[in-house]
Amino acid sequence: MSRVFLISSNTAVDPYPVYPLGMAVVSAALVGAGHEIQQYDCLAHADDPTRLPERLRAFAPELISISLRNIDNVDSFSGENAWYLQRTQQLVAQIRAVSSAPIVVGGPALTIMPEEIAEYLQVDHAIIGEGERSLPELVRQLAAGESMAQIIPRSAPLDGDQFSAPLFDQPLIDFYQQQSGMVNLQTKRGCPYRCSYCSYPHLEGNRFRVRDPRLVVDELERLKSEHGVERVFFTDSVFNDPQGDYLLLVEELLRRELDMQWSAFFRPQGIGRKELALMKRAGLYALELGTDAAADRTLAGICKKLNFAEVLQVNRNCLAEQLPAAHFIMFGGPDEDEITLAEGLENIAQLGASVVFAFSGIRIHPEAPLHRRAIADGVIAVDTPLLKPVYYFSPLLDRQQMEQTIEKHFRGQKNRIFPPSEGLKRMEIMKDFGYRGLMWDRLIRFPKQRKK
Repeated sequence: MSRVFLISSNTAVDPYPVYPLGMAVVSAALVGAGHEIQQYDCLAHADDPTRLPERLRAFAPELISISLRNIDNVDSFSGENAWYLQRTQQLVAQIRAVSSAPIVVGGPALTIMPEEIAEYLQVDHAIIGEGERSLPELVRQLAAGESMAQIIPRSAPLDGDQFSAPLFDQPLIDFYQQQSGMVNLQTKRGCPYRCSYCSYPHLEGNRFRVRDPRLVVDELERLKSEHGVERVFFTDSVFNDPQGDYLLLVEELLRRELDMQWSAFFRPQGIGRKELALMKRAGLYALELGTDAAADRTLAGICKKLNFAEVLQVNRNCLAEQLPAAHFIMFGGPDEDEITLAEGLENIAQLGASVVFAFSGIRIHPEAPLHRRAIADGVIAVDTPLLKPVYYFSPLLDRQQMEQTIEKHFRGQKNRIFPPSEGLKRMEIMKDFGYRGLMWDRLIRFPKQRKK
C-alpha cells in the first residue's frame, strides 16, 4: 500500500465552480487498488495558503498527483490572465518546498499537450488519457523500484461499465453545494463528432462509451442519500447520443422516482418535444447547447454536420416545453465574413427568449483539425507554439469590426451575452442575491401554464 496525495489544481470559477470529478474518479481507482489517499482542492482551499503545506507534511505522501482540467478559459478577451499553467507551475514549486515525493500530472488539459506541459511544469511523470488504470499501475511500479519514463502512454480505453465510480468527498461537496448548488457526474465518454476545433475525440476517443444507466442512477442515489445532493450536471461531451442511449438513462431515472434536478451539454439536433417532455419529467431543468456557429456556412466551416434550421427547431421545442436553453456560439471561425456575420446575427434573433453566449475567435489546439486549417489559411505558422492561447480569426473580416457589430446587436438584451466576461458580471450579481446553479436559466421567464 502506498500513500497518494491527489490535488485538483483548478481555481477557475467561470462560468461557475465545478466539482473536481476527475480527481474523485482516480481516487476511487487508487482506493480500489489498496492505496491510502487524500484529496485536496485548490479552489476550495484558495483562502488559506498554509493548508496545502500542512496537509502534505502531515500525510507524508509517497506520490503526489495533480489533476489539470483546463489550460486556459478559451476566451480571446482574457489573454494570458486566464492561462492556468503558470499557477500550476507555482503549485509544483510549493509542493517541492515541502515534499520530495514524485509528482505526476494528468487530466484533460495534460492530454492535449503532454510533452509541452510536462516540460513546462518540470514534473516527474505525466499520464496521457484515462487515469483509472494508469495511475494505480504507476504507483505499483514506483513502489517496486522500477524506473519509469516521464511520459506515461495512453492505456487501452475502458468500457463504460469499467469507469470508476467517483469517491466523493463530503467537505468538497459541501463547498460546491454552497458555491454552485450542484455536483458533476459522467454517463459516457468519447465523441464521434469531428468538429474541427474540438479536442474531445483526442481526449476520450471517437466513439461513445456508455455506462449502464443503472450504475449511473445508483451513483445519483448515493449522492442524494449520503451527501444531500439535489442537483447534478452531466459532463458528457454530448448527452443526447444519436443511438438514443441517453433515453434509457432518462427512463431509469423515471423508474426509480429519484426526484433530482439535472442539466447537461446537448447537441442541438434531433431533439423533439417528446424527448424533451420525457427528460423534463425525469428532472431536466435546463439545456446547454453546443450550437458553435450561427450560419450554415460557418457551421460547415467547423465541420459541425448540422444546419441552423435544425438548431431553430430544437430551440422552438425547448421554448414550447418551457425548458431554458443556452446556446454557445463562436464568431470568427473558418469562412466567417461580413455576410455570414450578418446572417448569423439574424439567426440568433430568431432564438427568442433563449440565452446566447457569444465568443470571439476559436482556441487552436494541436490535435484538432482546426490547427491544419489555421496553417493553411495563414493564421499561424507551422511552428507556432500553442501552449499559451492562440486563436483562429477568419482572414475574411476585421476582428475589431466584428466584435463591435456583435456588441451593437446584443446591447440592451439581458439574454444575449458578449463578451463572455459580461456574463460573469451578471452571474456575480445573481450570486450576491443568493442564486446558485447555472444561473443563466434565471434570465428566461416563461408564461405561467394553466392547470389542466
